[in-house]
Amino acid sequence: MPTDAGGPLSRRELNKAATRQAITGSTLALLRRHGPGNFTVEDIAEAAGISRRTFFNYFSSTEAAIASVTNGFLDSALEQFRRRPADEPILESARAALVELADPMTVAPLAELFGLTQGNPLMARSELEAWDHCTEQIVAAARERSPQGPGTDPDELYVRALAGSVVSCGKAAMDVWFRRCGPDLSPESLAILRQLLIDSMGLLGSGFAGPASLPPSNESSAKPSTRNAERS
Repeated sequence: MPTDAGGPLSRRELNKAATRQAITGSTLALLRRHGPGNFTVEDIAEAAGISRRTFFNYFSSTEAAIASVTNGFLDSALEQFRRRPADEPILESARAALVELADPMTVAPLAELFGLTQGNPLMARSELEAWDHCTEQIVAAARERSPQGPGTDPDELYVRALAGSVVSCGKAAMDVWFRRCGPDLSPESLAILRQLLIDSMGLLGSGFAGPASLPPSNESSAKPSTRNAERS
């Protein structure tokens, strides 16, 4: 597991990553079993095999631990975004970042969490905070680029409007997927979700000219599933 600098993680960093993963996994398991709002920090700590104090070294609340599932996916997408060429259009980088998350199972935890927390007001704030976090991260990454070329100051309105639009399109894709597929987490359903995320970036890139104006997708393997869902 590399660090941002490309070197190996230290034993301490590996242990911290393992603890965070244990907390997240235990939280998701409790969420499946009891639903949001029906378990405590103590329940998570016991399931993860850690102390209550250790839990608070990583997360501020049960809601924050649940939101970490969304943050994990968004952070992976942002990591892929930052690896794209600096002179590439931002929207193309965003689309390419989603394509890089090639295995539909990569989006499975995000999809499952979305289904488990639908309609629950306790989770609305945490999910909003996760997407807001993503927006700020996109703004930070986009500031490294500019429509006028690398090395020039980006327009603040442009950057913030673009980041907000990217996040809104991602949320819209999630909503459409859940309306079509419900809590189905089969590979076919997850392929549909992934394609919807990619297509939402295409709509943004076309200026919302309409589906007929979308550029052809290279993700042909997911298209048949999407069409089948539309016919059902």
